[in-house]
Amino acid sequence: MKPANSKKECPVKYTINILSGKWKLKTLWELQGNECIRFNELRRRIEGISNVALKRALLELEEDGIIKRVQYDEVPPKVEYSLTEKGRSLNSAFLEMIKWANTYDSNTYSLEEILEVKKFL
Repeated sequence: MKPANSKKECPVKYTINILSGKWKLKTLWELQGNECIRFNELRRRIEGISNVALKRALLELEEDGIIKRVQYDEVPPKVEYSLTEKGRSLNSAFLEMIKWANTYDSNTYSLEEILEVKKFL
């Protein structure tokens, strides 16, 4: 969808390139509404994810500026992950996905039910 002589990228392709992958959206969903989360806590929250897959998803999201990784010089090692401003800006996209799912699947949690446990805004 690039016009002739243009270096611009399709915004949908840009977003897909950043968010594609089996675990990235699930990882971002768990980070939404949290100040910071440690690696093992994320792994427990994301059903079925392996250490390797989580490390890869976190690394790619960090490289794209969506999350921030903070490592503390402690024994045992402590690493925390949190959303950057760019990552928090995806809140509105998640809210729209919730509304979309509620429209087309009556077996999904309502926005109100989700907001009881997730701090979005």
